[in-house]
Amino acid sequence: MAAVVCALHAAALAWYVFGLWQNVQVTGSTLGHGAHTYGGRWKYLTFINQVLQTIFFGVCVLADLCPLFVSRKNGLGSFIVKLRDMIFSVLAFPVGVFVVTSFWSIYAYDRELVYPEVLDSFIPQWLNHAMHTYVLPLLLIELFACSHQYPNKKNALLVLGIFCLAYVSW
Repeated sequence: MAAVVCALHAAALAWYVFGLWQNVQVTGSTLGHGAHTYGGRWKYLTFINQVLQTIFFGVCVLADLCPLFVSRKNGLGSFIVKLRDMIFSVLAFPVGVFVVTSFWSIYAYDRELVYPEVLDSFIPQWLNHAMHTYVLPLLLIELFACSHQYPNKKNALLVLGIFCLAYVSW
């Protein structure tokens, strides 16, 4: 089972690295909907979520491979597993679910509010789904395929609050 989970994490990491790389490669004069203004892509929660998911699945691969290279007595392995669990439960899952549900809810109401039709001309449809759709199924698979130790509510809300405050304030 551990090999299957590791393969799942590696495949998800490869998918996110490829999607993130493709996202960064997208350019165009019609990208004037904010990508070239202050903050660039970093002002979009979708992009931050894509980076966050990439980091999360990278940490997952590290946690899966750590027992092969580090002895059980070493605290590094348990630290990486705790980091993986914290990122998943406090940031990756809540932010990922929020991005998917809010994007598609607003898109269903009026697509021009979140993804103007002009973007279809230079952002491939698969990349749109990589950023806004496939996030949720991968997180749900992770939720059921891997057991996580969840942090206490106070620490979790503190980290999530700092993340939200940092996103809104900058």
